[in-house]
Amino acid sequence: MASETIEKLRAAVRDVHDFPKTGIVFKDITPVLNDPVLFRASIDLFVERCREKRVDKIVGIDARGFLFGSAVAYELGLGFVPIRKRGKLPYRTDTAKYSLEYGEAEMEMHTDALKDGERVVLVDDLLATGGTSAAAAVLIRNTGANLLEAQFLIELEFLEGRKRLHPTTVTSFLKY
Repeated sequence: MASETIEKLRAAVRDVHDFPKTGIVFKDITPVLNDPVLFRASIDLFVERCREKRVDKIVGIDARGFLFGSAVAYELGLGFVPIRKRGKLPYRTDTAKYSLEYGEAEMEMHTDALKDGERVVLVDDLLATGGTSAAAAVLIRNTGANLLEAQFLIELEFLEGRKRLHPTTVTSFLKY
């Protein structure tokens, strides 16, 4: 993808200061989602990266990972697997805990969502501290599926979230 497209995406991501709390600069992707050309360009980044692999399914993390992941799965003709916050999925689930600033949270995935040996790519909008993504990786690996890569539209490099995903390959398109 041309660097011009990357720069247009970068320019569209809006900084919202002091959200969700004082001192945080939130990277707001809604301007990207609102612009059909930029939204397509962002999906194309993920799709192009996935085309290099023999992917069986796309896994997306609640909630913005659903926006990107389901569009990527549709474009590639693949199934989509949601990973959600605890208590949101209606069938039998596997659960993985992760640390928050004050306490823990849990992510879940249906126990039958992936099969042993399936080749999957994890898609989300943003990699920050990596806790949610690391929990998602645990859920994927627990099924016996092969996590080929974790892909993010945005990475906040100073938070070093990719370390929590090791040894998984991490790709992010916009780095801050």
